[in-house]
Amino acid sequence: MAGSKNPKKSDAQTAKKGDIVKVEYEGSLEDGTIFDCTEKHNGQPLEFEAGCGRMIKGFDEAVLGMRAGESKTVKLAPEQAYGRFNPLLVQKVPREHLPKEPEPKPGMMIVMSLPTGEQIPARITDVSKDAVTMDFNHPLTGKTLIFKIKVVEIQEKKG
Repeated sequence: MAGSKNPKKSDAQTAKKGDIVKVEYEGSLEDGTIFDCTEKHNGQPLEFEAGCGRMIKGFDEAVLGMRAGESKTVKLAPEQAYGRFNPLLVQKVPREHLPKEPEPKPGMMIVMSLPTGEQIPARITDVSKDAVTMDFNHPLTGKTLIFKIKVVEIQEKKG
């Protein structure tokens, strides 16, 4: 229909590297556990520059070539997501380098400050009298992730 504001699917813009895309998504593990979704962020679509490495590799690549209004489900191996478990990222830290409160317990997540000012999360895996063992691997490291993605909007990057 002439003058229609809804372009035919074949005429719709596809997401390419550098475009600003907005997506609705749901991320889950293979057992169906949902670890993140648009609803957890006040229903606001996730906005990012496609193909520029600010998202995990597999998610970034999945969006490329999609059209506004299009949905798909992708299954990402660990290498396409947060990588494989790195034993070098498990470190023993002397207790005196930690705050006295709260008392550290296995499973607890804490945020450590680096000398650069950057903050990184760590999961406590073991606590002894003198040291705390912390895992600095991302909590989703080594996991296969499943994402349901719907592209809501595509804007060509300006400039």
